[in-house]
This record gives sequence, C-alpha cells and structure tokens, in this order.
Amino acid sequence: MKSRARSMLDKSIAAMLSAIEIYNKPDFNYREETFSVLCINAWELLLKAKVLQLARNQVTSLYVWEYRELKAGGKSKKKYIKNNRAGNPMSVSLFEAHRIITEEYGVKINNAVKTNIATLAEIRDNSIHFINDDLSLSIKVQEIGTASLQNYLHLVQEWFGPVLDKYNFYLMPMAFFRGFDSVNGETLNASEKNLLKYIKSVEKEYDNEALSDYNLSLRIDVNFKKVKSGSGIPVQITNDAKAPVVRLAEEEIMDKYPWDYDVLTTRLKKRYSDFKANAEYHSIRKSHENNEKYCHQRLYNPSNPNSGSKAYFNPNILKEFDKHYTKQS
Repeated sequence: MKSRARSMLDKSIAAMLSAIEIYNKPDFNYREETFSVLCINAWELLLKAKVLQLARNQVTSLYVWEYRELKAGGKSKKKYIKNNRAGNPMSVSLFEAHRIITEEYGVKINNAVKTNIATLAEIRDNSIHFINDDLSLSIKVQEIGTASLQNYLHLVQEWFGPVLDKYNFYLMPMAFFRGFDSVNGETLNASEKNLLKYIKSVEKEYDNEALSDYNLSLRIDVNFKKVKSGSGIPVQITNDAKAPVVRLAEEEIMDKYPWDYDVLTTRLKKRYSDFKANAEYHSIRKSHENNEKYCHQRLYNPSNPNSGSKAYFNPNILKEFDKHYTKQS
C-alpha cells in the first residue's frame, strides 16, 4: 500500500507530465498559461509530499491550524483545524509548505528554487492577460519553465530516489514550433510589461551565478547538424548470469528514513529545552547509526558499494534521544 507521501508525489508527477505534454503540443494557443498553472500545481504537490514524508505521513501536518475566537472574548489556548468554505480542513499553501520544510525540519533548498517558483507563480497569476503571439514573454516563460523542470527533477531525485527514470522531462525548444528569430512588433499591454519587468529584475540577482543543479532560468540553444551513420552512442548488452544485478527501491527507503543530519538536528532543537549540537549529541547519534531500526546509510552510487554514503534516520530515533534530553513544555 502506498504511503500518503508517495500518493501525493504521484499526483505531482502526473501534473508535471501534463504540463510538459500540453506545452509540447505542436499547435496549442494557450500553451504558456496552461503550463504555468499545471507546473505550479506540481510544485505545490511535491512540497506537500515532502512535508508528509518528513512528518511520518501524518495528514494533519498539511492542515492550517488557528486559535479560535472565544465567546467571552480573546483567543483560545488550543489550536483548531481551520476549515474551508466546504467544511473540509484547509491545507497549507505552496510557500507555507516550503517554510515548514526549511524552517521546521531544516531541509536545505537552494534559494534559486524558491525564486523560480515565485516567478512562475507570478506568470500563472497574470496568465489571463497573456497575448500568445508575443515572443518576448513566451521565451521568458520557456526559460523559467526549463529551469523549473530541472529543479524539480533534482529535488525529486534527492528526496524520493530515482522515481522519474522512466520519464522524459523536457520542454520542446521553441525553434521546433515558433518563428523564434523574429518578433511581430510590440504587443505587450501594461500588465504584461510589468510582468516582464519583474522577471528581468529577478534574473539580474542571478546574473553572476554559475550553472548548477538549481537555477532560476535556463535558455536552450538549438543547433541542427548532420549526423554521420557511425556517430550513435554505443550500447553493450550482456547475458552473463554472473553480471551484477542492481535493484533500486529508493522510494521505500526514503519513506522509511526521511530525515538527514540537518533535519534530525533541527527537530531535536525544537523538541528539547536543553539540547545542544555538541560532542554528547554526536556520540548518542553515532551510537545508533548502525541500527537499521533507526538509520540507513544511503550510497551516493547504489551500483558501487564502495562509494561514499550519507546517513538517513527514521523519526522513531526520537525515542532514544528522549532518554537524554528534556522535552519543551
């Protein structure tokens, strides 16, 4: 049975695949608008899947909680679940999910990722004003969208393992369906001009950043070259029964051991009044790193047992730290 986090992840992947499929259609007049809506939806579901993973799949971790107004005046001391207009629990927003992951659990996310999502959200919010024939804005959407896909791929891989290996995640370069080398005059209205100005101002903050796994925007340069018959990539297939077999079940492993060192340390700081990340803490932690009940050493290269590894922890390890530290009142 799938965990809640994995089910949420599957929905996120479905949304992102839909965004790519819509964008790559050869004739689609609402391309950028639909892509931005679905892409942001995919990001929100991914971040919520990560919250669920970190919170041991407790769905209440995604609820909005509030102090209620008392009839006698003032606020209640107890927090209650806030309901939406339909009477169902209201879930946290995209950026609140990002805050929970980074602040409540201490997961490090490159700042370019948040900026990219915020920029894409601006595009989504302004999408009703788009004029699809304007290439200056369309090009920016593709550059930001391409970076967003790359960021998404790397985070899914880092958080949930190789669950996207069977998919092709790319946006078709505009050269394949647009006259990208010419622009038909200035068609931007006031809202579009403001949006494009905003995008360019954000991009300036990253002008001096080198290309990395996480970026604000990426441009695809297309060059057509004649390929010779012998220039393909060589492939070798073996039927050797002694050849090593690699079985990957990273999604199950990451679901069981969702916390790395930074997350564990952050959770302990928030849980105990007398906790310090000192030699005593490191000694307690290391004493449990060989216990599969609490820790898994994840290889950087699963096919090479001699590669380096990183420790990931099961949240149940908190029970061991409870023996040494005092819980917050």
